[in-house]
Amino acid sequence: MNGKAKVRRARHLVSYWTDEGMVITNYATSTSVVADALVSHVLSLCGDWTSIRQLRDRLKGIAPRTVSGLVTSMVEQHLLVRSGDRPDRRERALDTWDHWTPAAGFFHFSTKNVAPPANRERSEEVLREEASSVGAPPALKRYTHAAEVELPPPRIEGEFPQVLLDRRTWRSFGSSALSLADVGTLLNLTWGVQKTVDSVGLGPVRLKTSPSSGARQPLEAYMLARSVDGLEPGLYHYRADGHALELLRKGATSKTIQRYIPGQWWYDSAAAVFLMTAVFARTQWRYRFPRAYRSVLLEAGHACQTFCLVATWLGLAPFCTGRFADSYVERQLRIDGVTESFIYGAGVGRRPPGVAWAPWALDGSREHPLMSRRPRSEELSLE
Repeated sequence: MNGKAKVRRARHLVSYWTDEGMVITNYATSTSVVADALVSHVLSLCGDWTSIRQLRDRLKGIAPRTVSGLVTSMVEQHLLVRSGDRPDRRERALDTWDHWTPAAGFFHFSTKNVAPPANRERSEEVLREEASSVGAPPALKRYTHAAEVELPPPRIEGEFPQVLLDRRTWRSFGSSALSLADVGTLLNLTWGVQKTVDSVGLGPVRLKTSPSSGARQPLEAYMLARSVDGLEPGLYHYRADGHALELLRKGATSKTIQRYIPGQWWYDSAAAVFLMTAVFARTQWRYRFPRAYRSVLLEAGHACQTFCLVATWLGLAPFCTGRFADSYVERQLRIDGVTESFIYGAGVGRRPPGVAWAPWALDGSREHPLMSRRPRSEELSLE
């Protein structure tokens, strides 16, 4: 790298210590390196555009060739940005997160795209061995020395308590298609705009069935329809204010669901998968502190529980899971994963005949995925 070239510190770096040493991570590009004091010092010198010649002058006692080689390596590792290079699209998009970084930005990127265990059976065996030898954390908490007040029995009569009590995560589905009416009800009661009101000085706000901080409503809903009567299989966006579907991609099969939810093949036969994204600018505009990122995640949880309850009320078989392939889903939706990002997903199908629930975690059923594992060749790569 010639002496006239200029570099500056990448904008989205965090550092922390591990047993291996100090790690510096560019969370925008998902790259991490174990760094020494010299790398840290170079970064401290490059807060603004700095030429290689200036760096050589400031790093007296280090051979110019060594400085040039170190700078080149740091550019390749996304620790430094070189003038004239095209900015990384993720780093450029993260400029919209100025008030939320680094705390929210680091969490957002470092928790995406978690791969399923390479050997699910062994992972389950290790967990069972640990439960047997040392036990799991206590499931309940009690204050044994506190005065206790007994409560009247809860009211559980009626349709609403029964829906709450009936809600379960289903992992097997009937073969018949969903009705378009049920899909419309699910979408509207979960993500549809129910009312628009004026907020003094802030313009109109949209109200839905789940709470949203400041009624900013950052969530968008998409649906991968595999088997819905009267609807072409494909990927759709739900227009929340017009109660309509917008077709984005044609085609959806069980293999499509496998790619969206890798390693959990028991969801392949779901009739439809629902995807929640967040348009962060809506919340960032009002709440300019990183804790608001937590609010967006909470809102996705509110909406997902509403979805599961509506599906239960309709007599359907809902599920929700965090095992989505985030970046793959975002590519399918043609969103950048920064200004709009996948947050959470769920799905639904018809209940299989004669089955009340699929409580795999609680029994040794032959339907349990670890009792009837598919050959590894049937698992799909996302590459």
